[in-house]
Amino acid sequence: MSKDLQLKTAASEKMHRLDYFNIAISVDCVIFGYEGKDLKVLLIISDFKEFQNLNSLLGDLIKPDEDLEAASYRVLKDRTGLDDVYLEQVQAFGGLNRHPSGRVITIAYFSLIDIKSHKLKLSHNELHWHSVKEIKKLAFDHKLILDSCLSRLKQQVMETPVVFNLLPEKFSLRELQELYQAILGVELDRRNF
Repeated sequence: MSKDLQLKTAASEKMHRLDYFNIAISVDCVIFGYEGKDLKVLLIISDFKEFQNLNSLLGDLIKPDEDLEAASYRVLKDRTGLDDVYLEQVQAFGGLNRHPSGRVITIAYFSLIDIKSHKLKLSHNELHWHSVKEIKKLAFDHKLILDSCLSRLKQQVMETPVVFNLLPEKFSLRELQELYQAILGVELDRRNF
């Protein structure tokens, strides 16, 4: 004999767990570029008072009628004017106090662009390229996000040819080696490369 199952409705679930439905979701884009034998990342000055004078990644909250991928491309387009670049989802970050406005879970994406062929079309919030190796502190938990995306990039370059997104259409073997060295942070023997 089966017992009568008490089914709940979506409305009753939301009403009983209202706190669970008050969590924001955002996307943060780590945009890597390569120039002058140096791996760079695109950063802006944070517009939060809590992070005054600190740089941050490009990101925004996801709109209620927007999916994750569309949000990442919107952020990229709105903040840089770019819309034709490679984006890859990396990881979710959900630390309890990662955002001063409340609980925000973010999904990180990374992008690889050739700085010379992708000119930025916007320049608000002091949008600039910064050397990855010189970055010590960022707003929010963005340094952790940057480091995680850099680790993913290092894995990717050993397994797939994603680095070609950072180079012009024509490049030398030496330029390719220098790019690998910039990403991996090690000198590579030219004879074995």
